[in-house]
Amino acid sequence: MRNILITGGAGFIGSRLALKLVDRGYDVTVLDTLSPQIHGPDPEASPLFRALSDKVRFVKGSVTDRAAMEDVLSGQEAVVHLAAETGTGQSMYQIEHYTQVNVGGTALMLDILANRTRTVKRIVVASSRSIYGEGRYYSAELGYVYPGGRTVDDMAAGDFDVKYPGATTPLELVGTDEESRIQPSSVYGISKQVQEQLVMTVCPSIGIEGVAFRYQNVFGPGQSLSNPYTGILSIFSNLMMQGKPINVFEDGEESRDFVFVDDVVDATVLGVEHPAAADQIFNVGTGVPVSVMTVAETLKRLLGADVPIAVSGNFRAGDIRHNFASMEKIERLLGFTPNYDFERGIALFAEWARVTGAKPSRYEESLDEMRSKGLFK
Repeated sequence: MRNILITGGAGFIGSRLALKLVDRGYDVTVLDTLSPQIHGPDPEASPLFRALSDKVRFVKGSVTDRAAMEDVLSGQEAVVHLAAETGTGQSMYQIEHYTQVNVGGTALMLDILANRTRTVKRIVVASSRSIYGEGRYYSAELGYVYPGGRTVDDMAAGDFDVKYPGATTPLELVGTDEESRIQPSSVYGISKQVQEQLVMTVCPSIGIEGVAFRYQNVFGPGQSLSNPYTGILSIFSNLMMQGKPINVFEDGEESRDFVFVDDVVDATVLGVEHPAAADQIFNVGTGVPVSVMTVAETLKRLLGADVPIAVSGNFRAGDIRHNFASMEKIERLLGFTPNYDFERGIALFAEWARVTGAKPSRYEESLDEMRSKGLFK
């Protein structure tokens, strides 16, 4: 396969993937809306877009536009479907928009492929750890369990731990594997679950190999510092470089699996090329949980920021407590192991952020939006 389409290919992950595939001899087409939320007020001047200049065929357009999708799908042998709206909190009040782009765009792509002569042999879809909701735990009394969402009343009282009916002793957090229960706790998570299921259900019926990657919390150089709905590394570093205090939600002990962007790109290339990836679903992470407080303290040290870090007890409705990936399957089938642990990755990210400098952000405004809708306490 040499002709490949990347939807959302001018974004944080997509632009690096596009350049990697160009280096590997692919003819790459990128479809992207160049959203100002990601690329800033002058999207065509953004570093992510400029990095692709003269290296790919670029088409500005949306995955919800049938004409644009019919154009870019023509003659392709593989598709990496990254295009999606990505703000978990924002998804809870822009429900129609997230559903139209994430679910509708995926459905449109598959509808076109199912009803026309096609050359596409494989589709790789970017799924998300958010489809799991809360992670997998072990109960001494019950074995492996999958707690549901935490209640607003418990969190308002400062009780942030997960609970499970019948478990009387503390639950032990363990890696969430691909067979774990799917129970998304946000509209974004629901939309990613449906994206994945559409691809993995429709593709076999029309003779296309489907591959789904459940990316964990992706970070690294090039991540938007101005997008208030992006990951906490960008949000915290941008605030620190402006000398603003850091508000750590809950008790600071909530944790995630932070995976460096270059590892995600390498895994995705395997998804395009490796025969054993066909018709499979994989986690892509590090297999190591890192607390939010650790993130804040590490960034403060690396950036040399003299700002206070306050654990506020604030919380967002629908947020999960913990989740980290089991990496056994992707290592066994594709031979993938991450090259970057958290310490190495965050050092590279912090150095890039320092050179890039602080950017205007609507972060405080985004919290006010969520508070006005009863989603931030």
